[in-house]
Amino acid sequence: MLLRTSYLFIFLLAAAIVAVQFSSCTKDEQHPVPIVPVEFRINLEFQNIELNSIGGWAYYTGGFRGIVIYRVSQDEFTAFDRACPYHPYEECGRITVEEPPLAECKCCESTFLLLDGSPVSGPARHPLRQYRTVFDDPFLYVGNQ
Repeated sequence: MLLRTSYLFIFLLAAAIVAVQFSSCTKDEQHPVPIVPVEFRINLEFQNIELNSIGGWAYYTGGFRGIVIYRVSQDEFTAFDRACPYHPYEECGRITVEEPPLAECKCCESTFLLLDGSPVSGPARHPLRQYRTVFDDPFLYVGNQ
């Protein structure tokens, strides 16, 4: 009986170690778009009129290949890197917004949903790299710090 309990304990311990090893790989470590520091604030009261209505969007400098901000609702915004996760290092691998809430990479023809960054069509399997947004009217904070 003691031998059986010891084997069971060793088996459970080994399973726990394997589970910890696999769970230590985070989504960021596997995402093809590199992490770069992003931290800025936008005043929506006096500038950035394109973000004043729901469904509005705008491009900003920063991130790896630029940033696109999309207004989801009265109090919710999303911000994503413009680098296409299918081929972030290629010059043409930059998303553009032509029919919001969709963004497209003209190079590989992948399409992404600006509500959550998920791929909708095309060869891309990773979502767009998302940045944190905090809206404290009239300021929108965007960052990953």
